[in-house]
Amino acid sequence: MVRKNMKDDLRSQAHPETLERSDEVAESATAQGDGAPRVEELEDDAGGPEAPAPSVSDQEVAQWRDRHLRLAAEFDNYRKRTARESAQAGTRAQAELVKQLLDPLDDLMRFADLEPSAVDATTVVQGVDLVERKMLKALGLAGLEVINPVDEPFNPELHEAVMTEPALSPEDDHTVSRVFQQGYVFAGQLLRPARVVVKQWNG
Repeated sequence: MVRKNMKDDLRSQAHPETLERSDEVAESATAQGDGAPRVEELEDDAGGPEAPAPSVSDQEVAQWRDRHLRLAAEFDNYRKRTARESAQAGTRAQAELVKQLLDPLDDLMRFADLEPSAVDATTVVQGVDLVERKMLKALGLAGLEVINPVDEPFNPELHEAVMTEPALSPEDDHTVSRVFQQGYVFAGQLLRPARVVVKQWNG
């Protein structure tokens, strides 16, 4: 009761315009159901919630897709060009080797056309030896190495032992005494091991 009287006294002492504004605020709060402002109004006053990130437009998606397709096409063209150039390089190397062998081949064809009755054995042997040296020279220029390891230590990486024979001294143990078939290495790659006879010291 005392509290109500104090409120009425304060109200009677207040300026009429102040009382009118207070009544308007109270009526507005009552109309909303409580005295607190709405959340929507607070968000509007504060500038609203954080705006979502701008979405990528269809035009930008199309631009990125076009760029991806261009890069994929360029890489495919590069891959095909590289494979073509590699194949062409291999063909050119083979053609160069064949070119070096044409001269020895011509010599062999000349000997094949000779009349056996008109040529003696010495001439044939000399001719074949000449062709052999020409062919080995051409293949050597291309990178071929001949393995002929007579009196050399046996090397299992380059030699194939087909048989053994007794060694006359311990120093000759595991030494190649004879070569049945020469081996070949091309550009550091073993094409065929040399087939050899190896000396073995039995004590």
